[in-house]
Amino acid sequence: MTLPPNWQTSPMATIPGHSNTALLVIDMQVDVLACCFDRDSIMDRTAALVNRARADSIPVIWVQHADEELVHGSDGWQIAAPLVPLDTDPNIFKNYRDSFVETTLRGVLSAAKVSRLVIAGAQSDYCVRTTAQRAAADGYDVVLVSDCHTTTDTEFGGVGVSGEQIVAHTNQYFQGFRYPGQQIGIATHDVVGLGGPL
Repeated sequence: MTLPPNWQTSPMATIPGHSNTALLVIDMQVDVLACCFDRDSIMDRTAALVNRARADSIPVIWVQHADEELVHGSDGWQIAAPLVPLDTDPNIFKNYRDSFVETTLRGVLSAAKVSRLVIAGAQSDYCVRTTAQRAAADGYDVVLVSDCHTTTDTEFGGVGVSGEQIVAHTNQYFQGFRYPGQQIGIATHDVVGLGGPL
């Protein structure tokens, strides 16, 4: 389902005692985004979404991936412009597609009493999808911002798939994703409900 702007007014997550929202921005890093579909427009829309979240006092949590090819602290590892994390924003450093694995993310969400995640980032078919599915499986309400995630063209077994097709399929997948007692879906950056604490 595509979620209405006032979606945040009906909390349904299964995280006991938590009712707040956070914006999770996954791997919007220089080298991760280098060859991604519609990169500049995605970045501009994500920057607008971050500004909306900050205006509504919604925590913005930045996730940054590192591995042998994407070295922690290198130029390519940095968050890409025009996105600019604040010194007060939480940073999550990960080495796996799942942003919850061997990171501080769960503790950060618990401390902020977050039960609802609004997710943007890269890449759609790897860290974004894996983290969003994990969050939903763990009981969080999840909204994937349909025009604020991206990925590269790819190929497997001789079959090519464009980044644009992957983004569309990921949106289709989350539009129909369901868990009992939770709200999961998609919305664009300009209408996704942010509000304040639920």
